[in-house]
Amino acid sequence: MNTLEMTIRIATGQGFIAALDQSGGSTPKALRGYGVEDAEWSGDEEMFSQIHAMRARVITSPCFGSGKVIGAILFERTMDGVVDGVSTGDALKARGIVPFIKVDEGLADESDGVQLMKPMVKLAALLEKSVAAGMFGTKMRSVIKAANPAGIAAVVAQQFEVGAQIIAAGLMPIIEPEYDITSDDRAAGEAILLEEILKHLDALPEGQQVMLKLSIPATAGLYTPLTQHPKVLRVVALSGGFSTDDACSRLAQNPGMIASFSRGLLQDLRKGQSDAEFNTVLGKAIEKIASASV
Repeated sequence: MNTLEMTIRIATGQGFIAALDQSGGSTPKALRGYGVEDAEWSGDEEMFSQIHAMRARVITSPCFGSGKVIGAILFERTMDGVVDGVSTGDALKARGIVPFIKVDEGLADESDGVQLMKPMVKLAALLEKSVAAGMFGTKMRSVIKAANPAGIAAVVAQQFEVGAQIIAAGLMPIIEPEYDITSDDRAAGEAILLEEILKHLDALPEGQQVMLKLSIPATAGLYTPLTQHPKVLRVVALSGGFSTDDACSRLAQNPGMIASFSRGLLQDLRKGQSDAEFNTVLGKAIEKIASASV
């Protein structure tokens, strides 16, 4: 797939984007969930080898290439890896799946009710590398924990500022200001978030677009204006800690948003499952998530 074909696939595809980008501190937890205990690996190289094996098993499963997964977000080491004898990006594109790369370097300490992204000192080099690897776009995450107008404005401003660098490099940015689903004031804060995002979308230069990855809103349908905005290629939802069933039920109440789930997709997969069992479990999750992504 070339860039135009990938753009069309993301804009119009019926399905969802898989999040396969656990990294750093979240990797041991992801491995434990998959059934790989800490004693089975030693050091980062072995840890990332284990997680890559899991992701490769997912990517090569027949149901993953069924057409219902339209994109996949990768961690840098996964992008650097090989699946079925080719680069991970090429393996995905051969299955009709558009590859994205996680580019943030983690979260700063909380201030004004939010966690901004840490300074992205490796961004320029990673963007160059990602273009060479055939990535279509990027993803970067901030977190909002309170309905603090100053904090929310800072999160959105930072996301769009970095997004401009990503667009300039020839990639499509997924802007992800996650709202903590446990926050008591989430409904009020998401209304502030919506207004801040709309302000920055309206200021984007003509011909530029972004994607948005947002928590499923407390108020169903809140983000409809974003799904209809001409500067937005697609709005995707993170599961945010909801179970697969709960996330899918809530997502189905938000037409125009599609899923970009990690835990909701992978939570029932285990290393010890036979290939038939693994494919059946993954296939059921894909069907459920795709059905909610309308």
